[in-house]
Amino acid sequence: MDEYTEWLQSLRRELHRCPEPAWREFYTTTRIVDELREMAVDEILVGPEILDADSRMGVPDDAELETWLARAREDGVDSDVLDQIAGGYTGVITTLERGDGPTIGLRVDIDGLPQKESDDGDHVPAVEGFRSENEGYMHACGHDGHITIGLGVLRAIAESDFQGTLKVIFQPAEERIGGGKAIAESGQLDDLDALIAIHLGLDHPTGEVVAGIDGFLAVAQVDAEFEGEPAHAGGHPEEGNNAVQAMATAVQNLYAIPRHSDGATRVNAGHVAGGTASNIIPEEAFIQGEVRGETTELMEYTREKAYRVIESAAEMHDCQVTIEETGKAPSAESDEEVVEEVFAAAQTSERVNSVLRRDDLGGSEDATYLMQRVQDNGGIAGFVGIGTDHPGGHHTSTFDVDEESLLIGVDVVSDAILRLAKKV
Repeated sequence: MDEYTEWLQSLRRELHRCPEPAWREFYTTTRIVDELREMAVDEILVGPEILDADSRMGVPDDAELETWLARAREDGVDSDVLDQIAGGYTGVITTLERGDGPTIGLRVDIDGLPQKESDDGDHVPAVEGFRSENEGYMHACGHDGHITIGLGVLRAIAESDFQGTLKVIFQPAEERIGGGKAIAESGQLDDLDALIAIHLGLDHPTGEVVAGIDGFLAVAQVDAEFEGEPAHAGGHPEEGNNAVQAMATAVQNLYAIPRHSDGATRVNAGHVAGGTASNIIPEEAFIQGEVRGETTELMEYTREKAYRVIESAAEMHDCQVTIEETGKAPSAESDEEVVEEVFAAAQTSERVNSVLRRDDLGGSEDATYLMQRVQDNGGIAGFVGIGTDHPGGHHTSTFDVDEESLLIGVDVVSDAILRLAKKV
């Protein structure tokens, strides 16, 4: 194994050991800054200037943020960087300037998932000693690999004949669908002529590249908190207003929202609970759910119906309800100009054995906010799939990436950036 490959593998494994959920990526952000300082980058930005504070979604409470910040401090990372990102202002934007030319962006996401990682004897991270050390959390979607590819591309471009400016956006809170809008609304992308976003896996094997991912479902994630009135369930049930009844009515009726003739819609009540004991009329209950649509308009149609269902269920059972939108992302399409250059780069890579021009994601991603921002400002954008063999599905306890795909990602993306720099 050569020095470069060893660096990629070692970095990815370190990041895999230390997954942090949305807006709590304190250690991760600081380690990215450490790596950037070893490179010839021209600017490293962290903290509130790269995030529009009012656009952040799904930010945990102060106590939760402080717990994770303290954990990062205990790990001995740069305290000055931690001070700048305290309060959940995680993520990094770095700039590499190499003379006259276009400004091209690369977006990678950095957060982990609240998923316990497998410790089975055939799970490679467990066997090789880089299983998650933050119990109950893991990189179950490949974001450790995304960060590594982003840093690898920076290193490759810095050593190339690239002419122009490269910005790499290490975005927080993708798994909450909460960070993309905050980055986009910061204005930091408004000078981009082109943007590439990447994702490992997506049911494509190692050696296969998808030059343009489409079929993003627009999504809104919603928390509904029901408040009723408690009472003794045996002695005075008529004195209570049952919050669980309201919640259950809402769940049943959410799944009855009519589909739409313009395209696919989705609804899911993913986490529901309420009450305290079998003999108490429950005064509190909640739904954590989401709606999706094949287009942004279809998602908004479903969201409007969902709000009406939830509010009506609360009214029916004499309860109050508070609805909070905790994550949101629009649909998007990859521009053909980006697809063409990624396709050409993949075709010429010796590490790639199969190239698809386009494929549908069939899910949601808040990179769409960044893509849309660049496109609205006259630039072009695309989302690239880098195949990787993974023994378990995305968001499962046995998910892992084939580290050969890290090299493929760096090769294809860096070549695509060089090609775009000569075209846009």
